[in-house]
Amino acid sequence: MPAVESTHTGSTSWRFKPSRAGVSIAVILTLFVGGCLLSLLSFSGDSPITGLLMVINDPYYRHVTQFSFSQALLSTLLSVGLAIPLSVAMYRRQFFGKAWLTKIFSVTLVLPVLVAVFGIVAIYGNSGLLAKLAAYLGTQLPYSLYGLNGIVLAHLFFNLPYATRLLLRSLESIPVAQHHLSTMLGMTPWQKFCRVEWPRLKQQLPHCAGLVFMLCFTSFATVMALGGGPKATTIELAIYQAIKFDFDLQVGAVLALWQMMLCGTLVLVIHQLTQQPPVGAMEYQPLPKIKRDSTSARFADSLIIVFAILLVIPPLFMVVFSGLSGSLEATLTSSTFWIATFHSLAIASCSAIIALVMAYLIVNSARQYRYQRQTLKASGLEVIGSLALVTPGLVLSTGLFLWLRTWGDAYQFAFAVVVLVNSMMALPFAIKSLSQAMDNHFSHYHTMSLMLGMRGSTRFRWVDFAGLKSVFLHAFAVSFLLSLGDLSAIALFGSQDFTTLPLYLLQLLGSYQMDAAATVSLWLFIISMLLLALADQSKVNYD
Repeated sequence: MPAVESTHTGSTSWRFKPSRAGVSIAVILTLFVGGCLLSLLSFSGDSPITGLLMVINDPYYRHVTQFSFSQALLSTLLSVGLAIPLSVAMYRRQFFGKAWLTKIFSVTLVLPVLVAVFGIVAIYGNSGLLAKLAAYLGTQLPYSLYGLNGIVLAHLFFNLPYATRLLLRSLESIPVAQHHLSTMLGMTPWQKFCRVEWPRLKQQLPHCAGLVFMLCFTSFATVMALGGGPKATTIELAIYQAIKFDFDLQVGAVLALWQMMLCGTLVLVIHQLTQQPPVGAMEYQPLPKIKRDSTSARFADSLIIVFAILLVIPPLFMVVFSGLSGSLEATLTSSTFWIATFHSLAIASCSAIIALVMAYLIVNSARQYRYQRQTLKASGLEVIGSLALVTPGLVLSTGLFLWLRTWGDAYQFAFAVVVLVNSMMALPFAIKSLSQAMDNHFSHYHTMSLMLGMRGSTRFRWVDFAGLKSVFLHAFAVSFLLSLGDLSAIALFGSQDFTTLPLYLLQLLGSYQMDAAATVSLWLFIISMLLLALADQSKVNYD
């Protein structure tokens, strides 16, 4: 057994050399993103500053930038604003199906985007359920789904449940003694909200709003499917149009740099404004019954819960109903459908494995550095692992596309590029899935592992993997689903010979083949639900 030194700093600690595997991964990720950035710079013209000034001074690109911010801001205000009363209502009330609704809330963020988009179109679209009902009544819908209306509605579908889950966790961390005290003092529901619940929610709000804003600002598939032309175009969609349709590589590179600069600035601002409260590993205790409850409070809570149910459930129901009543036989016998399925499963599997391995190595090294009180190195590793939050998938894809063009046909590397970009996009979520569980596991078993001389692969096999199987399964499932539904990389590198289910679904929606699109949406939904059911056995929350 290798020698282990013991020192006394209040408690026994064991000196060891932290694994450098995570550092190596961080260096590779930095070089990867840096290479994409250099590629964009090389194609941005004589001076990147001149190119950025061109974007700022061009009226169309100013409008695109303003729309990117305005739709993200409006979506965030609605999602987080409605999540506050919804989280309080779900925390206070017990009702039939609450457990199922909570599970559905946990999975909307990782559900393939175009599956939800199809369900939304099937209800709110020009030929949807509401349009048919309006025609039956001799009128027509007073709105158009395509444009800002549809984009905000889709973002609300994805982000209201996610924000609710984040805020609900804060409410569940309130000590039960405070509930008993508020009951003894005879507080009304509103008084209790102001004095007990709101202080907890206020701590989580900047973090929650920042995450939702970044998700909406970098949204690509939603805007691509529901955008209403030049008036409803975001920066990412403008990048895609410049390269894919106009083949203006310089404009595409400049817009990608502009997007990266804006995202980096937003992340820094959000980080400065956010002081995420520590979340301990506390056991949830049931909420004491509110003695001074009122009819108005119950009505308000019921109203917001019913609104959430009507927002989330009908689109998912329409995916199942339309898929079963659509052209099942014609779609299932199509060779394009099965080729797209094979490509999607292969890409998602490879991306999820790569993301999981990278996340484990980064988190493992970070925990070891943190154990040695080298918090700067630990934080640095985790920040580098989350570079995808600053560099959206389409920006990375654009940089790779421009760089590969100097070597020949960029499309011959399509599979590898899509896998790499998707794994980068899934990496921050994989790190988040592993971080807390590995931290607790490390604190319990690290010293014992050193005493037994377990290191490297031996320690991973007998300690980490044996104790964290369910956590690894959860991280793999999340990474798989994020890759399965991603459209950013495949939209740029896809072709007639190389397509995935999301790209195939987008093409069907664009050509108004709604029956075939219904079958593809149902197929994606079934794959997602099966994997989520498997991951649910891990008993780990998706937030």
